[in-house]
Amino acid sequence: MRSASPAAPKQLSLPRLPVPELGQTLNRYLKSLEPFILEDERHGGLAFQTALNLRKKWADEFATGVGKLCQDRLLALDRASPNNWLEDNFWTNKTYFEWRVPLLVNSNWWLALGDDEHVPLRARENMTDLTPWQVRRAAWLVHRVLSFKHLMDRQELYPETTRTGISLRDSVAKMFNTARIPKPRCDIHSKPPSPTVFNAETQKIYIMVHGWCYAIPVYEPTSPPRLLDVQEIETRMRSAVVDAQKRLASGASAVQIGALTADGRDKWAENLEYLLELSPQNQKTHRTICQSLIGVSLDGPSPTFASVGQRALTSHLHAIRSTHSNIANRIFDKPFTLIVDPSTRAGVSGEHSPCDALVPSMIADWALAEGIELAQFKDKEPAPFPASPPQQENWERLDWVVDEKIKSECVDAMARAKAIIDDSDANVFWFKDYGTDWIKDALKQSPDAYIQMVLQLAYYRTSGEFTATYETALTRMFKRGRTETIRTFTTESRAWVLAMLQTRRNLLHHAIHKHSSLTREATTGRGIDRHLLGLRLMLRPLNGEEAALFDDPLFSRSQEWKLSTSALSAGSLFSGTGFGASYEDGYGINYLAAPDMIKFGIESKSACPYTSTDRLKVAIFDALAELKSLCLATDGAAISQSQRAEISSHL
Repeated sequence: MRSASPAAPKQLSLPRLPVPELGQTLNRYLKSLEPFILEDERHGGLAFQTALNLRKKWADEFATGVGKLCQDRLLALDRASPNNWLEDNFWTNKTYFEWRVPLLVNSNWWLALGDDEHVPLRARENMTDLTPWQVRRAAWLVHRVLSFKHLMDRQELYPETTRTGISLRDSVAKMFNTARIPKPRCDIHSKPPSPTVFNAETQKIYIMVHGWCYAIPVYEPTSPPRLLDVQEIETRMRSAVVDAQKRLASGASAVQIGALTADGRDKWAENLEYLLELSPQNQKTHRTICQSLIGVSLDGPSPTFASVGQRALTSHLHAIRSTHSNIANRIFDKPFTLIVDPSTRAGVSGEHSPCDALVPSMIADWALAEGIELAQFKDKEPAPFPASPPQQENWERLDWVVDEKIKSECVDAMARAKAIIDDSDANVFWFKDYGTDWIKDALKQSPDAYIQMVLQLAYYRTSGEFTATYETALTRMFKRGRTETIRTFTTESRAWVLAMLQTRRNLLHHAIHKHSSLTREATTGRGIDRHLLGLRLMLRPLNGEEAALFDDPLFSRSQEWKLSTSALSAGSLFSGTGFGASYEDGYGINYLAAPDMIKFGIESKSACPYTSTDRLKVAIFDALAELKSLCLATDGAAISQSQRAEISSHL
């Protein structure tokens, strides 16, 4: 008797991102305003209840009037959308593409990777130019990243039989073979390659060397295409490097087109249009860059290089974010750019719009999980670069045809980019006293909520005031879900921060529990900020529609994210991470919470007299140490009646 064949794995599907119920969103929004109103009252504003009642009146008018109409329109839009009402219609445009500021620091993220222990220490000494070990590590990381893509494509890694696989597969696909294209007023993504039409450009990477750009095929032109072994990728990259060094030695210099991609988006759109009209060669170069798999920047020696301690962490992070010397060695429009310097320090930088930074960090983490395997190379020690590239070329120059106008624009763009970097007060530090294990085991609390309370306390102590705080919550449980906002500044977190003058542990627990509750609501499609955005966009002002709810100054103030935060993975293989502050007088904070330590990347603006990355760093360190002492020294259940009265006064 023939046995039955095994059943095919059940194909899972993700639910649609819901349109939240209007009344629930408005109630949550009003609750989120309470700490702002309490602060206004404390500083001489309207009485709390009077101010809150006014907002309740506006919310009720909205719910029974034009808000109901906006909600119906949003529901109709959702029914007409293939994936969800948010991602399909306006999220990318409103959050990224309509923003006209330069991508450098303001929008792009950066991630510093840990060292590869298989690279000998002597490879990091006497660095005066690009090095063979630099190219070897770059080739290894390229091979690992593309192996990740290959396994994802074949569903051998995070298959679509899991919810993580469904969500991750779509996001990973957006990291490759694409780029952001500048357009006046609103950018676009390059057209994705057809899966059924052969396109040689999609099987290449591009590398930047001394500001010159090269395309390198990394697949055999077979059916299906086969990823080259890492030895061949290294050989091809070395050949391009030798060509660039020969050009440099002859007195040539690259036109700094990379700096144009770091400029304001409208300015870059204007210059790109001019470039594309200038020559068909420019059209081909730009098309290849957009359609290539990923970018690789082989940087020259950094003048800020430090080899040990905190200075090493900071200089590494700065090199990945960008420094004066490597601005033109980047294409900032690309979603995923590997960066390796002569010491083999490496990192990743990327354009933010295709997907959120957790996805490229997962790719990078997988790539780092295995260090260089010397057995896969013909020689354990990479040979010095030859004087000339081999006769058989397996790479191509991606040169630009330019004129005096473009040369002048590059100089101006470079000056503006340098000013952005000079104003970027970015730093990274590792807190090593404890990590998530102690928070979970000793306190039985959410590590993320705990860290967010630390940031609330540190910000208040350094600024003397509270601010709207943004934390990213992922909505990956939904089809094409992206993010929602966790509004960390709550009545409970405010009460705890104010009471820290008397160090009250129970208030900390209340604040952490409140934050954990908000996180659950945000990740399960019950957040408020995306819904409020959708409702506001459904208004038709030309038809006379208006809402006092949205005209309220407190509505805008509650979304001024001067404290913008995001958590990545545990980051055991990363040296640090970062992104730019959303406001000139704010902070951008990315953190990696590991079992035994917490790594922070902090960015603020040097020109602002009210913020300081170093000052906030010290305040975060002090708060983390103080909170542990508080929790070890106090019994949260033992609070006197007088203490309870004091706590209530802050609520």
